[in-house]
Amino acid sequence: MTARGTPGVRNLSDGPSQPSAASLSTEPSGSSGALLAFDTATERISIALAAHGRTWTHEGEGGARSSATFLPAVMALLDEAGVSVGALDAIAFGRGPGAFTGLRVACAVAQGLAFGAGKLVLPVDTLLALAEDAREGAAEFAVWSLLDARMDEIYAAEYVYRAGSWTVRAAPMLTSPEALERIWREREPAVVAGNALTAFDHRLDSRGARRLPLAAPRALGMLALARSQWLEGAAVDATLAVPLYLRDKVALTTAERAARSP
Repeated sequence: MTARGTPGVRNLSDGPSQPSAASLSTEPSGSSGALLAFDTATERISIALAAHGRTWTHEGEGGARSSATFLPAVMALLDEAGVSVGALDAIAFGRGPGAFTGLRVACAVAQGLAFGAGKLVLPVDTLLALAEDAREGAAEFAVWSLLDARMDEIYAAEYVYRAGSWTVRAAPMLTSPEALERIWREREPAVVAGNALTAFDHRLDSRGARRLPLAAPRALGMLALARSQWLEGAAVDATLAVPLYLRDKVALTTAERAARSP
């Protein structure tokens, strides 16, 4: 399954982009410059806040625990910075793909905070946040972002960074290691990044590409993506804080698990 329409990011098939009125301004009217960003799509939670020319971050355990611990962690970071939800420009969240429970937590918290304070939200593709983390400031960069999707599958997307912006070369998809290798035989990757490299290890032949298994969808990188989206006018109403699901099925049956075991 493949997703379309990455918010604030141009697809290579779209042709040359034209600057919008929002992208030509240095700051939207009435902007405070404060943004909150977070991602809960993996086994780690990642939160970042930019305000008053400073940045605060927090990372911790995710997974099943995140439903109980995530919102208190967000509020603690805001309290540490002395920033109220009402003082934010917008709230950026990782919309997925990723763990079912984690995505629901991120969307629920983004909606709850935004509704309560009358704020807009900025949906950020989790795989794009992973690409931004892997880029590490490079002026030009092409990368396949890979996350372990469990059930012997991978969430994957290919992005290119050039001239200060990202474009999508291959939209987020749910795939198998074998199908991904078939794609790579036709067009060899330059860089592959993400925890699927560890999860699938020798089963995933990256054909000599640079491998970055520790790259992750960190909220610090999301802040840069969120800032670009905000300036481009890509913020949306809180009702549109919905997850990007690439899989309808979230667990294997007993028979399917038995068939896959060695």
